[in-house]
Amino acid sequence: MNPTKKPHVGVVGAGMAGLRSAGYLLELGFQVTILEARDRLGGRIYQEKLPNGHFVDMGANWIHGTKENSIFQLAKETGTITTNWDGDAAVFDEHGHMLPAKDGERYSTIMWNTIAEAFQYSDKHSAEIETSRSLLDFFREKVVEQIPETEEDYARKREIVLQMAELWGAFVGSPVEKQSLKFFWLEECLDGAENLFCSGTYRKIMEKIVAPVVDGGADIKLQTRVAEIFGKSNTGSNTVKVKTTDNQFYEFDELVLTTPLGWLKQNLQAFHPPLPPRLTTAIQSIGYGCLEKVYMSFPKAFWLEPDAANNNNRTVKGFCQWLSPSYASSTNPSRWTNEIVELGSADPSVAHPTLLFYIYGAESEYVTSKVRSLSSSSSSGADKNGSGTSSDQNEAAQQQFLYDFFKPYYSLLPSYNPADPNCQPSGYLATDWLHDDLAGNGSYCNFQVGLQEGDKDILAMRHGVPEEGVWMAGEHTATFVALGTVTGAYWSGEDVARRIAEGYGRSVSGGRESAV
Repeated sequence: MNPTKKPHVGVVGAGMAGLRSAGYLLELGFQVTILEARDRLGGRIYQEKLPNGHFVDMGANWIHGTKENSIFQLAKETGTITTNWDGDAAVFDEHGHMLPAKDGERYSTIMWNTIAEAFQYSDKHSAEIETSRSLLDFFREKVVEQIPETEEDYARKREIVLQMAELWGAFVGSPVEKQSLKFFWLEECLDGAENLFCSGTYRKIMEKIVAPVVDGGADIKLQTRVAEIFGKSNTGSNTVKVKTTDNQFYEFDELVLTTPLGWLKQNLQAFHPPLPPRLTTAIQSIGYGCLEKVYMSFPKAFWLEPDAANNNNRTVKGFCQWLSPSYASSTNPSRWTNEIVELGSADPSVAHPTLLFYIYGAESEYVTSKVRSLSSSSSSGADKNGSGTSSDQNEAAQQQFLYDFFKPYYSLLPSYNPADPNCQPSGYLATDWLHDDLAGNGSYCNFQVGLQEGDKDILAMRHGVPEEGVWMAGEHTATFVALGTVTGAYWSGEDVARRIAEGYGRSVSGGRESAV
């Protein structure tokens, strides 16, 4: 590579990885052009406004781990308000009864201790674990140790623990029975207090990351969708060429591809020459989750008030879970477990009376497909005001479906009164990443049963095809302790920029040291 030339690097995708890669390359003296298919920056991180006027994240909500975490540092620098709800959870059993606090705490402790033990077991014994073994298999083995037969009502207690194990699906976007035990260690995140919720949204963090890209002079081309990629051996000019869906061509010295894993899975035919067999296998092998969200707002956070009418002092703050509900057979015959984060108990400066439902797997497929069939909207997000003023019958049907679908759960919350207007939903927002082609019809990478070489697959994607001038970045190429996270995407963009710069003999300082 010629160190005297100002190389031109193309970056496909303006999500977290693409923006960080572009910003770092500009800092190192490269010319950068960003090709982004959407009409905005941010990729799978963006905000929309609820009918109550509050903005919420439609993509990432969390910062996983705080020790030496670049995103956590950016959150502090930008004054982004975060909330740690770890340990705060209310649990309803399959009959709709709220478990006593001490029982819920015990089951939750057993669950998370089993998760921690599974991480250690997977890390230590990955080589000999059968590819067909799931995290649920591990739970079934361990619950008999945690709750022996000598304990009263042991069978029911074991069943509750196994039902709580289903909550792992909200972390990875796929059911617990699909979670590979062999490669479960790849799901373990950074050290430090986990599960910091961005109550103030990711907006300020993204603005901080976007600023050096815009100020540094990157040529940003929105609504520019890539159709084909021609590597250096194909062009014969030691450059990489990109063809867009409107038949425009762009030529670069190097290309950083930050498209989601799901997009790669669906567009392997776009590469000329074809990607190497090992890389193709990697892309096809790593799983891709389908986590969706439904925000439901109310005039008042009634769940934060003790239920005086029923002489119940319990309130719900932070998490709430409804395990395998048997009481919603008309709307949920499959008895999907549901979970919320309630936003009313966040910092007063950002709190609002909203419940955030996380759904995944078959439930997210059902809900998004049903909502889509009732809506004329084709965007990745749908927002409707609950005031009833809309003349669109499709929107009214969409709204009513969601209110009815989740009513069996929010109606069990403390102080709910069906006659009280404060207990009736006033608006919602629902994601639909499953039908978003640019997101790869899903959310982020995960590791499912049957996976044979998960760690090597990640390394293959992280390596890319540098000899063709095609480099890859994104949460699916991240260091092992940050896969599937915003931090991982950020670091991956930084690492690939460093590798390109080193290839051109550029002095690289700052940033984060590369790590497995």
